[in-house]
Amino acid sequence: MKKTIAAIFRHLLFLAVGFVLLWLALRGLDFSKIGYEFRNARYIWILLSLIPGFIAIVSRAVRWNIMINALGYKSTLGSTLHAVIIGYFANTIFPRLGEVTRCTVLSRRQNIPLNGLFGTVISERIFDLISLGIISFFVIIAQFGFLRGFLERMIWGPLSARLPSMSWLIVMLGISLLLAAVLFYILFYISRPYLRKRSFYSKIKDLIHGFVNGIKTIKNIKQKKAFITHTLLIWFMYFLMSYIPFRALQATGHLTLIDGTTLLIMGSLGFVIPVPAGIGAYHWIVSKTLNDLYGIASEAAASFALMVHASQIFLVVFLGIISMFYLLFIKKQSINVNIGDHQQQDI
Repeated sequence: MKKTIAAIFRHLLFLAVGFVLLWLALRGLDFSKIGYEFRNARYIWILLSLIPGFIAIVSRAVRWNIMINALGYKSTLGSTLHAVIIGYFANTIFPRLGEVTRCTVLSRRQNIPLNGLFGTVISERIFDLISLGIISFFVIIAQFGFLRGFLERMIWGPLSARLPSMSWLIVMLGISLLLAAVLFYILFYISRPYLRKRSFYSKIKDLIHGFVNGIKTIKNIKQKKAFITHTLLIWFMYFLMSYIPFRALQATGHLTLIDGTTLLIMGSLGFVIPVPAGIGAYHWIVSKTLNDLYGIASEAAASFALMVHASQIFLVVFLGIISMFYLLFIKKQSINVNIGDHQQQDI
Protein backbone atom coordinates (compact mmCIF):
# COMPACT_ATOMS: atom_id res chain seq x y z
CA MET A 1 0.00 0.00 0.00
CA LYS A 2 2.81 2.39 0.95
CA LYS A 3 4.66 1.56 -2.28
CA THR A 4 1.52 2.28 -4.31
CA ILE A 5 0.99 5.63 -2.60
CA ALA A 6 4.66 6.52 -3.10
CA ALA A 7 4.46 5.58 -6.79
CA ILE A 8 1.32 7.68 -7.28
CA PHE A 9 2.88 10.62 -5.46
CA ARG A 10 6.05 10.36 -7.57
CA HIS A 11 3.99 10.21 -10.76
CA LEU A 12 1.96 13.26 -9.76
CA LEU A 13 5.15 15.11 -8.83
CA PHE A 14 6.74 14.51 -12.24
CA LEU A 15 3.45 15.37 -13.93
CA ALA A 16 3.43 18.67 -12.04
CA VAL A 17 7.02 19.30 -13.18
CA GLY A 18 5.89 18.68 -16.76
CA PHE A 19 3.05 21.16 -16.52
CA VAL A 20 5.39 23.74 -14.97
CA LEU A 21 7.76 23.32 -17.93
CA LEU A 22 4.82 23.56 -20.32
CA TRP A 23 3.74 26.77 -18.60
CA LEU A 24 7.29 28.12 -18.96
CA ALA A 25 7.25 27.24 -22.67
CA LEU A 26 3.97 29.09 -23.22
CA ARG A 27 4.36 31.91 -20.71
CA GLY A 28 3.94 35.38 -22.15
CA LEU A 29 3.05 34.17 -25.64
CA ASP A 30 0.28 35.60 -27.82
CA PHE A 31 -2.19 32.73 -28.17
CA SER A 32 -3.92 34.42 -31.09
CA LYS A 33 -0.64 34.06 -33.03
CA ILE A 34 -0.37 30.42 -31.98
CA GLY A 35 -3.93 29.94 -33.25
CA TYR A 36 -2.87 31.55 -36.54
CA GLU A 37 0.00 29.08 -36.87
CA PHE A 38 -2.35 26.16 -36.23
CA ARG A 39 -4.93 27.41 -38.72
CA ASN A 40 -2.37 27.90 -41.46
CA ALA A 41 -0.24 24.83 -40.84
CA ARG A 42 0.22 22.29 -43.65
CA TYR A 43 -0.74 19.19 -41.72
CA ILE A 44 0.19 16.83 -44.54
CA TRP A 45 3.81 17.20 -43.40
CA ILE A 46 2.85 16.35 -39.82
CA LEU A 47 1.04 13.22 -41.06
CA LEU A 48 4.01 12.26 -43.27
CA SER A 49 6.33 12.49 -40.26
CA LEU A 50 4.35 9.67 -38.61
CA ILE A 51 5.48 7.21 -41.30
CA PRO A 52 9.14 7.21 -40.22
CA GLY A 53 7.87 7.06 -36.63
CA PHE A 54 6.13 3.75 -37.34
CA ILE A 55 9.12 2.44 -39.31
CA ALA A 56 11.38 3.23 -36.34
CA ILE A 57 9.12 1.20 -34.03
CA VAL A 58 9.14 -1.80 -36.40
CA SER A 59 12.90 -1.54 -36.83
CA ARG A 60 13.34 -1.40 -33.05
CA ALA A 61 11.30 -4.60 -32.72
CA VAL A 62 13.44 -6.34 -35.36
CA ARG A 63 16.62 -5.21 -33.59
CA TRP A 64 15.30 -6.47 -30.26
CA ASN A 65 14.59 -9.84 -31.87
CA ILE A 66 18.22 -9.99 -32.99
CA MET A 67 19.31 -9.46 -29.37
CA ILE A 68 16.81 -12.03 -28.10
CA ASN A 69 18.21 -14.58 -30.56
CA ALA A 70 21.66 -13.95 -29.08
CA LEU A 71 20.23 -15.00 -25.71
CA GLY A 72 19.29 -18.38 -27.18
CA TYR A 73 15.58 -17.64 -27.48
CA LYS A 74 13.26 -16.72 -30.30
CA SER A 75 10.22 -14.51 -30.68
CA THR A 76 7.95 -13.74 -33.59
CA LEU A 77 8.13 -10.23 -34.98
CA GLY A 78 4.42 -9.74 -34.26
CA SER A 79 4.79 -10.45 -30.53
CA THR A 80 7.93 -8.35 -30.20
CA LEU A 81 6.41 -5.46 -32.14
CA HIS A 82 3.29 -5.35 -29.99
CA ALA A 83 5.42 -5.57 -26.83
CA VAL A 84 7.51 -2.60 -27.98
CA ILE A 85 4.38 -0.59 -28.79
CA ILE A 86 2.84 -1.41 -25.40
CA GLY A 87 6.09 -0.22 -23.83
CA TYR A 88 5.86 3.12 -25.62
CA PHE A 89 2.20 3.37 -24.64
CA ALA A 90 3.05 2.74 -20.97
CA ASN A 91 5.71 5.45 -21.08
CA THR A 92 3.09 8.02 -22.05
CA ILE A 93 1.39 7.38 -18.70
CA PHE A 94 4.19 6.37 -16.32
CA PRO A 95 7.75 7.46 -17.21
CA ARG A 96 10.32 4.64 -17.36
CA LEU A 97 7.60 1.99 -16.98
CA GLY A 98 7.76 1.17 -20.69
CA GLU A 99 10.93 -0.90 -20.47
CA VAL A 100 9.52 -3.02 -17.65
CA THR A 101 6.17 -3.36 -19.40
CA ARG A 102 7.48 -4.52 -22.76
CA CYS A 103 9.82 -7.05 -21.13
CA THR A 104 6.98 -8.40 -18.98
CA VAL A 105 4.59 -8.64 -21.93
CA LEU A 106 7.07 -10.49 -24.13
CA SER A 107 8.26 -12.74 -21.28
CA ARG A 108 4.71 -13.92 -20.58
CA ARG A 109 3.82 -14.30 -24.23
CA GLN A 110 6.97 -16.06 -25.44
CA ASN A 111 8.25 -17.66 -22.20
CA ILE A 112 11.58 -15.84 -22.27
CA PRO A 113 13.32 -15.21 -18.91
CA LEU A 114 12.43 -11.74 -17.69
CA ASN A 115 15.89 -10.88 -16.35
CA GLY A 116 17.46 -11.75 -19.70
CA LEU A 117 15.06 -9.42 -21.49
CA PHE A 118 15.88 -6.64 -19.02
CA GLY A 119 19.54 -7.15 -19.85
CA THR A 120 18.88 -6.77 -23.58
CA VAL A 121 16.98 -3.54 -22.93
CA ILE A 122 19.91 -2.20 -20.90
CA SER A 123 22.24 -3.12 -23.78
CA GLU A 124 19.87 -1.41 -26.19
CA ARG A 125 19.81 1.76 -24.13
CA ILE A 126 23.60 1.80 -23.83
CA PHE A 127 23.99 1.38 -27.59
CA ASP A 128 21.41 4.11 -28.27
CA LEU A 129 23.18 6.43 -25.83
CA ILE A 130 26.47 5.85 -27.65
CA SER A 131 24.73 6.49 -30.99
CA LEU A 132 23.24 9.75 -29.68
CA GLY A 133 26.66 10.78 -28.39
CA ILE A 134 28.26 10.15 -31.79
CA ILE A 135 25.53 12.13 -33.57
CA SER A 136 25.88 14.96 -31.04
CA PHE A 137 29.66 15.03 -31.56
CA PHE A 138 29.36 15.46 -35.33
CA VAL A 139 26.62 18.08 -34.97
CA ILE A 140 28.76 20.09 -32.55
CA ILE A 141 31.72 19.88 -34.92
CA ALA A 142 29.56 20.95 -37.89
CA GLN A 143 27.93 23.84 -36.01
CA PHE A 144 30.59 24.64 -33.42
CA GLY A 145 30.66 28.38 -33.97
CA PHE A 146 26.89 28.56 -34.18
CA LEU A 147 26.27 26.47 -31.06
CA ARG A 148 28.99 28.01 -28.89
CA GLY A 149 27.15 31.30 -28.37
CA PHE A 150 23.90 29.46 -27.64
CA LEU A 151 25.52 27.15 -25.05
CA GLU A 152 27.39 30.01 -23.39
CA ARG A 153 24.21 32.07 -23.12
CA MET A 154 21.87 29.27 -22.02
CA ILE A 155 24.11 26.93 -19.96
CA TRP A 156 27.71 27.92 -19.27
CA GLY A 157 26.97 31.54 -18.41
CA PRO A 158 24.30 30.89 -15.75
CA LEU A 159 26.25 27.90 -14.43
CA SER A 160 29.58 29.74 -14.09
CA ALA A 161 27.82 32.62 -12.31
CA ARG A 162 26.58 30.25 -9.61
CA LEU A 163 29.55 27.89 -9.49
CA PRO A 164 31.69 29.83 -6.97
CA SER A 165 28.92 29.78 -4.37
CA MET A 166 28.13 26.13 -5.11
CA SER A 167 31.69 24.77 -5.19
CA TRP A 168 31.75 23.83 -1.50
CA LEU A 169 28.42 22.05 -1.88
CA ILE A 170 29.70 20.05 -4.87
CA VAL A 171 32.84 19.03 -2.93
CA MET A 172 30.83 17.96 0.13
CA LEU A 173 28.39 16.01 -2.06
CA GLY A 174 31.27 14.20 -3.78
CA ILE A 175 32.91 13.28 -0.46
CA SER A 176 29.58 12.10 0.95
CA LEU A 177 28.91 9.86 -2.06
CA LEU A 178 32.40 8.38 -1.83
CA LEU A 179 32.06 7.66 1.90
CA ALA A 180 28.61 6.15 1.36
CA ALA A 181 29.97 3.83 -1.35
CA VAL A 182 32.86 2.70 0.89
CA LEU A 183 30.52 2.15 3.85
CA PHE A 184 28.10 0.14 1.71
CA TYR A 185 30.93 -2.09 0.44
CA ILE A 186 32.24 -2.71 3.99
CA LEU A 187 28.78 -3.57 5.34
CA PHE A 188 28.07 -5.85 2.39
CA TYR A 189 31.43 -7.65 2.79
CA ILE A 190 30.91 -8.20 6.52
CA SER A 191 27.30 -9.42 6.19
CA ARG A 192 27.85 -11.53 3.07
CA PRO A 193 27.99 -14.90 4.94
CA TYR A 194 24.65 -14.08 6.57
CA LEU A 195 23.08 -12.83 3.35
CA ARG A 196 24.00 -16.01 1.48
CA LYS A 197 21.67 -17.95 3.78
CA ARG A 198 18.71 -15.80 2.88
CA SER A 199 16.43 -16.75 -0.02
CA PHE A 200 16.37 -13.25 -1.51
CA TYR A 201 20.18 -13.35 -1.94
CA SER A 202 19.98 -16.11 -4.54
CA LYS A 203 17.10 -14.32 -6.29
CA ILE A 204 19.09 -11.10 -6.52
CA LYS A 205 22.13 -13.05 -7.69
CA ASP A 206 20.07 -14.74 -10.43
CA LEU A 207 18.62 -11.38 -11.44
CA ILE A 208 22.07 -9.80 -11.72
CA HIS A 209 23.30 -12.84 -13.64
CA GLY A 210 20.43 -12.39 -16.09
CA PHE A 211 21.22 -8.69 -16.47
CA VAL A 212 24.88 -9.48 -17.20
CA ASN A 213 23.94 -12.12 -19.77
CA GLY A 214 21.56 -9.70 -21.40
CA ILE A 215 24.20 -6.98 -21.58
CA LYS A 216 26.64 -9.48 -23.12
CA THR A 217 24.20 -10.08 -25.96
CA ILE A 218 25.85 -7.28 -27.97
CA LYS A 219 29.09 -9.30 -28.02
CA ASN A 220 27.23 -12.54 -28.80
CA ILE A 221 25.10 -11.14 -31.62
CA LYS A 222 25.60 -13.18 -34.79
CA GLN A 223 23.72 -10.76 -37.05
CA LYS A 224 25.97 -7.78 -36.27
CA LYS A 225 25.48 -6.14 -39.68
CA ALA A 226 21.70 -6.37 -39.35
CA PHE A 227 21.90 -5.00 -35.79
CA ILE A 228 23.97 -1.98 -36.89
CA THR A 229 21.78 -1.46 -39.97
CA HIS A 230 18.61 -1.30 -37.88
CA THR A 231 20.30 1.01 -35.37
CA LEU A 232 21.20 3.41 -38.20
CA LEU A 233 17.69 3.06 -39.63
CA ILE A 234 16.09 3.87 -36.27
CA TRP A 235 18.09 7.07 -35.84
CA PHE A 236 17.55 8.09 -39.45
CA MET A 237 13.80 7.70 -38.93
CA TYR A 238 14.05 9.77 -35.75
CA PHE A 239 15.84 12.44 -37.77
CA LEU A 240 13.04 12.46 -40.38
CA MET A 241 10.49 12.82 -37.57
CA SER A 242 12.25 16.07 -36.62
CA TYR A 243 13.02 17.32 -40.12
CA ILE A 244 9.81 16.63 -42.09
CA PRO A 245 7.56 18.77 -39.81
CA PHE A 246 9.70 21.83 -40.62
CA ARG A 247 7.65 22.11 -43.82
CA ALA A 248 4.41 22.34 -41.86
CA LEU A 249 5.02 25.95 -40.79
CA GLN A 250 6.20 28.86 -42.88
CA ALA A 251 8.45 30.04 -40.05
CA THR A 252 10.43 26.76 -39.97
CA GLY A 253 10.32 25.89 -43.67
CA HIS A 254 13.84 27.23 -44.34
CA LEU A 255 15.58 25.08 -41.72
CA THR A 256 18.16 22.63 -43.09
CA LEU A 257 19.15 18.99 -42.62
CA ILE A 258 21.75 19.84 -39.99
CA ASP A 259 19.13 21.92 -38.17
CA GLY A 260 16.87 18.88 -38.12
CA THR A 261 19.69 16.81 -36.61
CA THR A 262 20.28 19.44 -33.94
CA LEU A 263 16.59 19.47 -33.07
CA LEU A 264 16.64 15.65 -32.90
CA ILE A 265 19.33 15.82 -30.22
CA MET A 266 17.59 18.55 -28.23
CA GLY A 267 14.20 16.84 -28.55
CA SER A 268 15.70 13.59 -27.27
CA LEU A 269 16.77 15.42 -24.12
CA GLY A 270 13.13 16.38 -23.62
CA PHE A 271 12.14 12.73 -23.35
CA VAL A 272 15.03 11.92 -20.99
CA ILE A 273 13.44 14.00 -18.22
CA PRO A 274 11.10 11.60 -16.36
CA VAL A 275 7.81 13.40 -17.00
CA PRO A 276 4.83 11.55 -18.54
CA ALA A 277 5.14 11.50 -22.35
CA GLY A 278 7.74 14.27 -22.23
CA ILE A 279 4.96 16.79 -21.50
CA GLY A 280 6.40 20.23 -20.92
CA ALA A 281 10.04 19.11 -21.10
CA TYR A 282 9.88 18.48 -24.86
CA HIS A 283 7.90 21.66 -25.49
CA TRP A 284 10.25 23.83 -23.47
CA ILE A 285 13.51 22.46 -24.93
CA VAL A 286 12.32 22.42 -28.56
CA SER A 287 10.71 25.86 -28.45
CA LYS A 288 13.76 27.37 -26.71
CA THR A 289 16.06 25.77 -29.29
CA LEU A 290 14.05 27.08 -32.23
CA ASN A 291 13.65 30.53 -30.70
CA ASP A 292 17.09 31.16 -29.17
CA LEU A 293 19.23 29.20 -31.60
CA TYR A 294 17.49 29.77 -34.93
CA GLY A 295 15.60 32.99 -34.27
CA ILE A 296 12.15 31.49 -34.88
CA ALA A 297 9.36 33.60 -33.38
CA SER A 298 8.32 32.33 -29.95
CA GLU A 299 4.72 31.63 -31.00
CA ALA A 300 5.81 29.70 -34.12
CA ALA A 301 8.41 27.75 -32.11
CA ALA A 302 5.83 26.81 -29.48
CA SER A 303 3.32 25.86 -32.19
CA PHE A 304 5.88 23.57 -33.81
CA ALA A 305 6.63 21.84 -30.49
CA LEU A 306 2.91 21.42 -29.71
CA MET A 307 2.10 19.96 -33.16
CA VAL A 308 5.02 17.54 -33.33
CA HIS A 309 4.58 16.31 -29.76
CA ALA A 310 0.82 15.86 -30.17
CA SER A 311 1.30 13.90 -33.41
CA GLN A 312 3.86 11.58 -31.82
CA ILE A 313 1.65 10.93 -28.82
CA PHE A 314 -1.29 10.27 -31.16
CA LEU A 315 0.76 7.67 -33.04
CA VAL A 316 1.81 5.90 -29.84
CA VAL A 317 -1.69 5.91 -28.34
CA PHE A 318 -3.31 4.74 -31.60
CA LEU A 319 -0.85 1.88 -32.04
CA GLY A 320 -0.99 1.13 -28.31
CA ILE A 321 -4.76 0.58 -28.40
CA ILE A 322 -4.38 -1.76 -31.38
CA SER A 323 -1.63 -3.73 -29.62
CA MET A 324 -3.67 -4.02 -26.43
CA PHE A 325 -6.58 -5.51 -28.37
CA TYR A 326 -4.16 -7.87 -30.13
CA LEU A 327 -2.65 -9.10 -26.87
CA LEU A 328 -6.05 -9.44 -25.20
CA PHE A 329 -7.90 -11.31 -27.95
CA ILE A 330 -5.18 -13.15 -29.88
CA LYS A 331 -4.02 -16.03 -27.73
CA LYS A 332 -0.43 -17.17 -27.92
CA GLN A 333 -0.11 -20.41 -29.86
CA SER A 334 3.45 -21.39 -29.08
CA ILE A 335 5.75 -21.89 -26.11
CA ASN A 336 9.28 -20.53 -26.36
CA VAL A 337 12.08 -22.89 -25.47
CA ASN A 338 15.80 -22.78 -26.07
CA ILE A 339 16.52 -22.71 -29.77
CA GLY A 340 18.84 -25.69 -29.45
CA ASP A 341 16.04 -27.92 -28.16
CA HIS A 342 12.97 -27.14 -30.24
CA GLN A 343 11.85 -24.96 -33.09
CA GLN A 344 9.73 -21.95 -32.24
CA GLN A 345 6.28 -22.10 -33.75
CA ASP A 346 5.07 -19.00 -35.53
CA ILE A 347 2.15 -17.00 -34.19
